[in-house]
Amino acid sequence: MHLISPPAILGELETAVMERFWASGEASVKDVNREVGESRGVTLNTIQSTVKRLYEKGLLKRRKVSHAYLYRPRLTRAQFQAHVLSEVVELISDGASDGVLSAFVEVTESAGPERLRRLEALVAQRLEGLDGEQGEP
Repeated sequence: MHLISPPAILGELETAVMERFWASGEASVKDVNREVGESRGVTLNTIQSTVKRLYEKGLLKRRKVSHAYLYRPRLTRAQFQAHVLSEVVELISDGASDGVLSAFVEVTESAGPERLRRLEALVAQRLEGLDGEQGEP
């Protein structure tokens, strides 16, 4: 049996901090603490550690302004979700993706027929793109 790494799923505080960045963009650690930490009873040091960890995970960019850093998301929420989903699929499919695809269609179907039609449209759009690439010299 081999050990496999879990996908980059965030903890509760990390998620709250990333949600703040996705909603409002660039901020300092003090801004994030004011908007996320204070209402949760979390210290500035904890928010600072969380932001630093998110930066080290590659989820935030930063730029130095005077004596502090301003952080902003490196990925949109949708890009992050796609990345995590891709990791999960890779982790559980082990090269055989039919079961994963079938489960994905079932989950999409359970969300309602409009979601299933949206998935169908997205797949058709991707196929059109692939057909266009194959026709190019």
